[in-house]
Amino acid sequence: MLYIIGLGLGDEKDITLRGLEAVKKSQKIYMEAYTSLLSFGLSSDGLSNLEKFYGKPITLADREMVEEKAGDMIEEAIDNDIAFLVVGDPFGATTHSDLVVRAKKLGVKVEVVHNASVMNAVGICGLQLYHYGETVSIPFFTETWRPDSFYEKIKKNRALGLHTLCLLDIRVKEPTFESLCRGGKKQYEPPRYMTVNTAIEQLLEVEQKRGDSVYGEETECVGFARLGAEDQKIVSGTMKQLESVDFGAPLHCLVIVGKTHPVEEEMLEFYKYETAT
Repeated sequence: MLYIIGLGLGDEKDITLRGLEAVKKSQKIYMEAYTSLLSFGLSSDGLSNLEKFYGKPITLADREMVEEKAGDMIEEAIDNDIAFLVVGDPFGATTHSDLVVRAKKLGVKVEVVHNASVMNAVGICGLQLYHYGETVSIPFFTETWRPDSFYEKIKKNRALGLHTLCLLDIRVKEPTFESLCRGGKKQYEPPRYMTVNTAIEQLLEVEQKRGDSVYGEETECVGFARLGAEDQKIVSGTMKQLESVDFGAPLHCLVIVGKTHPVEEEMLEFYKYETAT
């Protein structure tokens, strides 16, 4: 059996009872370590806390392992109970859907244990979840790569008066350009986690380039940091205001606010820029 288990957003205690039972009866446990991270990060202490709480050793599964060597893990699950831990909910990333497809094709039984994810936790700011349009991802720009496909999606959402959740880039264990060119043993860039500030800077750059007045410095947004943790931070304000806020440690995400209902506006007041700062 392959168990794919959501861990929620906070710390090791956010796992569900059903998820914990599956972990305890598994012979081997892997933890996905690149699409997200728990509030305490993936430091050795953080992993140690997980291992102590679950009573089992955990193997970190980076992008290369999940996307290139997942077959080995699936084969282990033919005759053993294997747990694959995912921060948030198992289906918050398309990679995990691919894992299920591959396992089922090999006749491996799969059981999914759901949990909270950023997709529903953003509801804490008061913007109603059914009032969101398509979610977009904002990647880090480079000197030679500045994609803006998210712009058209935001434009469609705004035309319909819908809110837009922007998921911000995470760069973990990315090979350096030099090591890719050289071949041989890979060397990796230091981890990078996009901030709300960088996201807004890039969004405004794309607006200036495209010029369709989809949003601007005075567009209302909500910035989030460390959703689900005890020290989570939520600030509502214009893009210009949020660009100056120190949201602290990762992970961050951003919502571009659409047309609001009076109840939504009342909730947003609790997180207004003036109050939060």
